Amino acid sequence: MQDVLVLKCNLLGEETWRYHGRVLKELPDRVLVEALFNRSDLPFHGIVLREHDRFVELYFSNRWYNVFEVHDRDDDRVKCWYCNICKPAVFEDGVISYVDLALDLLAFPDGRMLVLDEDEFAELGLDDETREKAWQALEALKRVFSGTKILTEGVESVWD
Repeated sequence: MQDVLVLKCNLLGEETWRYHGRVLKELPDRVLVEALFNRSDLPFHGIVLREHDRFVELYFSNRWYNVFEVHDRDDDRVKCWYCNICKPAVFEDGVISYVDLALDLLAFPDGRMLVLDEDEFAELGLDDETREKAWQALEALKRVFSGTKILTEGVESVWD
């Protein structure tokens, strides 16, 4: 399997986080990656993101979001899905990069959902078109997580 570098960028295109993963599956407009959480343990909305938790990440070059399925490092159970509202990803020469738009959706296996960072999103000063695409992406993700398919089949159910 191919190794890949993932770059999270801000609106100015500046790198804010980087890590390595490996490609599990790919098509021209989407890539599924497996990576290990590379930060210290972090309490986060009722769960703990732990160093070396397994993330299965789905990136799209034609959708304004990505989806990270977070698996516990010890027993591999799904803890949550963390979704970034972002500009479509760019796939280029072993690198996946995306521009984060601050707005996030956190979904739990019991069906609960939390919208995160609306205040940061509002402060970005986005143009009307970008702001509208971001809100549309958030609504699309809410529809994905309001069904049972992803809750039972996992992130690959969003592949189609």
